[in-house]
Amino acid sequence: MRLLRQGKVKDIYEMEDGNILFHFSDRVSAFDVKMSTPIPRKGEVLCKFGQFWFDNLGIKNHMLEVRGKDRMLVKRLKMLPIECVVRGYFYGSFAERYENFLGRDLPLGYKPILAAKLPAPIFDPTTKSEEHDIPISKNDIISSKLLSEREYDYLRDTSITLYEKMSDIIEKAGFLIADVKFEFGRDDTGEIVLGDSLGPDEFRLWRKDDYSPGKIQESYDKQLLRDWLIKSGFKQEVDRLANHGKKPPSPEIDPQIVSELSRRYVLAYERISGRKL
Repeated sequence: MRLLRQGKVKDIYEMEDGNILFHFSDRVSAFDVKMSTPIPRKGEVLCKFGQFWFDNLGIKNHMLEVRGKDRMLVKRLKMLPIECVVRGYFYGSFAERYENFLGRDLPLGYKPILAAKLPAPIFDPTTKSEEHDIPISKNDIISSKLLSEREYDYLRDTSITLYEKMSDIIEKAGFLIADVKFEFGRDDTGEIVLGDSLGPDEFRLWRKDDYSPGKIQESYDKQLLRDWLIKSGFKQEVDRLANHGKKPPSPEIDPQIVSELSRRYVLAYERISGRKL
C-alpha cells in the first residue's frame, strides 16, 4: 500500500492490485484552509454516508467495499476535470452570482429571497482544484476541451437526477438538501461512473422544521464552522491574505463548536440512513 496523496480531509492510498483505498480522517477544512482541530467521528460519518449513497442512488459507482469504520476500497478512475455542483436553493456563493443565470437557468425578472427554493435545480459546475474551485460555464468547458458537449449534457442531466433522488430521501428524514457536489470518472472500460465520496462535506443540509426563507439557515454540515470562522474574523483574514497569495494559520476551533459539529454530523447520518453508528 502506497500513499498517493494526503488531502484536506482524506488520505488516498494505492493498493497492490491497483485499486484505491480512501481513509476518511477527522480533519476539516474551511475557506480552503485545513483546520488544526479534528472533529470527532467525522471520518466515520463521511465514510458511512458515502457507502449509503453509493448503495441507494441506483447509479454505477466506484465503491468496492468498506473496511472498518473509516476506510473505503474503490476502483481507480480517471477523474473528469470538473466538479458537478447542483443547487436547489438560493444560498451560498450562488446567491452572489445569480445574475449570471437570469434568462438562462432562471427566469428574467426572478426576485431572489435568501434560502428560497429555486424554480428548478440548477447545474453550476466548477473547476477542480486543491486550492480553490472556480465556477465555469458550459461554453468554457467545451471550448477548453475539458468535456465534449455530449459529455457535459450527460453530467448535467445525471447530476440533477441524482440531486432529486437525494432530495426525496433526505426530505423523508426531515431534512432539506440545499446543494450538492458530485464527481465522476471513467473506469477501465471508458464508462463514466460516480466517484469520490458523498457526505456532509459535499452537500448542505437544513432541518425542515427549522427552515425559514429570508435568513441564514441552521446547517447540519460544516457551515456551522464557516459561520463561526466568519464571526471570529478568520474569513476576513483569509480574504486579506489571498491578495498576497498566502493563507493564515488555522485557529483552534472553539470546543463547543467542535462538539456541536460532531453531534450534527452523526445525527444527520443516523436520521437519513436509518442506521446507528
